[in-house]
Amino acid sequence: MAYQITKDLCTACGDCEPVCPTNSIAPAKGIYTIDTATCNECDGESDMPQCIDACMEDGCIVPA
Repeated sequence: MAYQITKDLCTACGDCEPVCPTNSIAPAKGIYTIDTATCNECDGESDMPQCIDACMEDGCIVPA
């Protein structure tokens, strides 16, 4: 399963993009999006998805 960014909560701060080990996060139309085809929830890299840890907005990054 992958994660997605809730566009209504994304502030486009960009904190999530550099911590993604699969480069699945990119800016799009003023917010950030996660490519669900390449997101692997940081499996093998970390115990928890790094984007969630970096995001300051509760509930912004959720399972797809």
